[in-house]
Amino acid sequence: MPLIAFTSPKGGVGKSTLAAHVAAILHRRGHAVLALDLDPQNALRLHLGMPIDAEQGFLSRLALPQAHAHAPQSWTADVVATPSGVDLLPFGATDPRRATELASRLAADPELLAAPVRDMLGRRGLILVVDTPPGPNAALEALLPVMDLACLVLLADAGSAALLPMVANGHVFGRGTLAARFADRVGVVLNQVRPGQRLSEAVMDSTLRSLGDRLLGAVCADEALAEALAQKRMLLDGGAGAGEDLQLLADQITMRLRLPPPGNVVDTGYKAFSEWGLR
Repeated sequence: MPLIAFTSPKGGVGKSTLAAHVAAILHRRGHAVLALDLDPQNALRLHLGMPIDAEQGFLSRLALPQAHAHAPQSWTADVVATPSGVDLLPFGATDPRRATELASRLAADPELLAAPVRDMLGRRGLILVVDTPPGPNAALEALLPVMDLACLVLLADAGSAALLPMVANGHVFGRGTLAARFADRVGVVLNQVRPGQRLSEAVMDSTLRSLGDRLLGAVCADEALAEALAQKRMLLDGGAGAGEDLQLLADQITMRLRLPPPGNVVDTGYKAFSEWGLR
C-alpha cells in the first residue's frame, strides 16, 4: 500500500500539522493508517494526542549501534496507539549529537531505514504517512525509491514563491533521470493562505500557473488549527476554514493515489517484486 511523505524545504511551514491531520482523516474514513515520524523534533506525536513526556521511539533507536543487527520486523515493537486512532511510530527522544550520528548512519546505510519501511508497506491495506525532516536529508533519500507521493509543504509567502521554478522544472530532488522520476511523484500543498491578502493571493496565482494540477491543495491560515493543538484535539469534522481545506486535501491525495475503498484492498503490484525486496 502507498507511502505518503510530507516534506518541506525548511521548517516551520506546518508540515507535521498537515501530516497528522491527513493521517487522522484517512483513519476516520476507515483506512488502516500508520504514521511514521522521521523528524528529530518528534512533534508528530503531539498532534496525534500523545503526552509531551512520551519518549518511546523508532528512529532514535536506529541510532544505536546494535540497531544494525535488528530484523526489519522489529519496528512493530515501537508502534503506539494514539488518541486519534492512528497507529504511530514516533521518532523518540534524542539530542543533537545522536540526531547527527543517525543522519550520518542513514547516509552511509539507507537500508537501515529502507528495509523496515518496505516491511511496513508489505502489510496489506496499510497506508503509511511519513513526516520527514525539513530540507535535504538522508531519511528522505532512503525513502525515495518506495515513495508514492511527496506532499511538499510551502507557505503562501515570497520565500516559497522563489522555490516554485525548482518544483516546476522537476529539480526539487536533484537533477538527472533518476531525480526526474521522483519529481513526478511530488505535489505541492500551500499552507497558511490568507484570502484577500495581496501577497498570499499572488503566491496562490503563481503556484496555479506554474504547477497546475500538481497543486494538491491549499490550507487557509486559521487560528482554530493552532488552538486545536493547544487543546489536544484535531480539526476532523470539515468545518469552514482549515477543517474543510484539510478534508479537501485528503480527497485530492485519495484521488491522486487511487486509494481503494477501506476494506476493499486491490492488489495492483507484482508479488515477485515484493518477495525480491523491490515491492
